[in-house]
Amino acid sequence: MSATAHTGTTKSADASRSAAVPARRAGRKRGERSRGASLALHTTLMVASTVAIFPALWIAFISFGPKNAWTDPGEILSHLSLQNYRNILHTNFPKWFLNSAIVAAATTVLGVMLSASAGYAISRMKFPGHKQLMWTFLTTQMFPMAVLIVPLYNLLGELGLLDSYLGLIVTYCTISVPFCAWMLKGYFDTIPHEIDEAGRIDGLTPFGTFWRLILPLARPGLAVTAFYSFLTAWGEVAYASQFMSTNENFTLAAGIRTLATDQRADWGSLTAAAVIIAIPAALVFFVVQRHLVSGLTAGAAKS
Repeated sequence: MSATAHTGTTKSADASRSAAVPARRAGRKRGERSRGASLALHTTLMVASTVAIFPALWIAFISFGPKNAWTDPGEILSHLSLQNYRNILHTNFPKWFLNSAIVAAATTVLGVMLSASAGYAISRMKFPGHKQLMWTFLTTQMFPMAVLIVPLYNLLGELGLLDSYLGLIVTYCTISVPFCAWMLKGYFDTIPHEIDEAGRIDGLTPFGTFWRLILPLARPGLAVTAFYSFLTAWGEVAYASQFMSTNENFTLAAGIRTLATDQRADWGSLTAAAVIIAIPAALVFFVVQRHLVSGLTAGAAKS
C-alpha cells in the first residue's frame, strides 16, 4: 500500500518537473532583455546617434547651397550646387591641404617610431629612472595647451623653426609621444617575454627582436597610436595659428580661419572646407578601426 503510494508520488513529481521545463524554455533566458527594454535601448541609441551625426550632416547640407544658405536653409534643395567647393579650390586651400598632409604624415611616422621604441624599452628594460620616466610622460599631459604656447614659441624661435614644417612636427610630437608611449608600454606588457628570449636564442639583436618579432604582434596598439598622432596633427589649431605666419605655409587649421574675419564670414567656403577636411580623418579611421578596440583595451588593462 505504501509502496504504491510512493510510486504514485514519484510519478506525479516527475510529471510536475517535466511540465515546468517547457514553461521555463518558453520564458526568457537568463540575461535576455524584454521587448520593452530592448525597444527602449534601441530608441535611446538611435536618438544619441542622431544627435551625434546631425551637426556633421547639417554642415555638409549647408555646403551644397549658395553662400547665404545658412540664413535660409529652406532654399538649399532648390539651389543645390558645388559652387562653394569650386570657390574653395581657387584659394590657397589646396596648398594648405598639402601642408597639413605633410605635417600629419611626418608626425604620425615619427610619433609612432618614438613612442614604440620608448614604450618597448620601458616595458622590457630596467634602468635608472625607469619609473620616473613613465610618470614624466604622464605629467606632461597635465599641462593645458595654452600654457605651453609661449615657452614653445620661444624655443622654436631660438632654434629657427618658427613658420616651418619641422617646427610643427616637433611640437605635435611633444603632444602625441608621451601618451602613445604610455599606452604602448601597456600593450607591450601583454606580449610574452618568451618571444624576446626566443629571438635572442636565434641570434637577433635587441633591436632585431623588437623590429622583427614584437612590432608585428603589436599592430593593434600601433594602429591606435598612429590614429591619435594623425588626428593630433591634422586637427590642431592653437599651435598652427601661433607658429605659422606665412599664408603659403599655413596648415588647414591655420588657413581656414582666414575665411572668417571680424566683419564677414564666408560660410559657404567654410562649410565646404570643413567637409573636405573631415574626409582624410574618416578614411584613416576606417583603415585602422578594426584594430582600435583591441589596441585601446589591451593598453588600458596593463598601463
